[in-house]
Amino acid sequence: MSEAPKIEAAFPGEDGRMPLIEHLKELRIRLIRSVIAIGVGFLVAYGFVDQIFYLLTVPLRAVSHNNVLLIGTGIGEAFFTKIKVALVAALFVASPAVLYELWRFIAPGLYESERKMAKPFVIFTTLFFLAGGYFCWAVVLKIGYAFFLRQYASIGVTPTLRISEYLNFSAKLLLAFAITFELPVLAFFLTRLGIVDYHWMIHQLRYAILIIFIIAAALTPPDFISQFLLAIPLLLLYALSIGVSYVFRQQREEIQSPAGSDASVPR
Repeated sequence: MSEAPKIEAAFPGEDGRMPLIEHLKELRIRLIRSVIAIGVGFLVAYGFVDQIFYLLTVPLRAVSHNNVLLIGTGIGEAFFTKIKVALVAALFVASPAVLYELWRFIAPGLYESERKMAKPFVIFTTLFFLAGGYFCWAVVLKIGYAFFLRQYASIGVTPTLRISEYLNFSAKLLLAFAITFELPVLAFFLTRLGIVDYHWMIHQLRYAILIIFIIAAALTPPDFISQFLLAIPLLLLYALSIGVSYVFRQQREEIQSPAGSDASVPR
């Protein structure tokens, strides 16, 4: 397994590499721009916050047939719920800009041919991020809420849910699925960098399963059904990542071969 290219940048030191302080400055710039993008996304999302909150309640309404009552128990709970809804929506709205800033941060350490993949990186990471959120909203939340509502029905209790608790539960799952759906994209770029390949991923399968369940437990509310709802798609995504690594590992070897190697080196 080949070594990843050394991280170098447009602000080289005497040895041609970016000094640590320059890395930190670059990171600060990217973080500031990402925060600004999220702030703009928040302003946009807040203008549609009522509609967004309604969409968030669609899975619950669908499985309960509009029989579950959402309530507020604090004078400012509705207002702060709107703030949280707009913030969660802002993360999705601003995801292309945030992912682009991430690419700009890591790009100096790549080969010239790999730096040209900025547009595909932003497009595919954004699509997978949004796909993860949509899959959670359209499938996972309905399964999860149907399970929990059946538990109420089994003991003869009519559920009444606080809007803040409902939002916290939904937001955690939405963001967890959005992030974990990036796994195939991550596998692609780590393969192109020579850090992993499909042989390594298959060999580490037992550890991957353990880590997946740990991540699922950390990212979801403290109940086993939510953890399994995240862990199962994660396992499927890991299998897809192995396939992605298998396909693109050969392409990387062709690029680095004497006949097809890139003449340029990282800056």
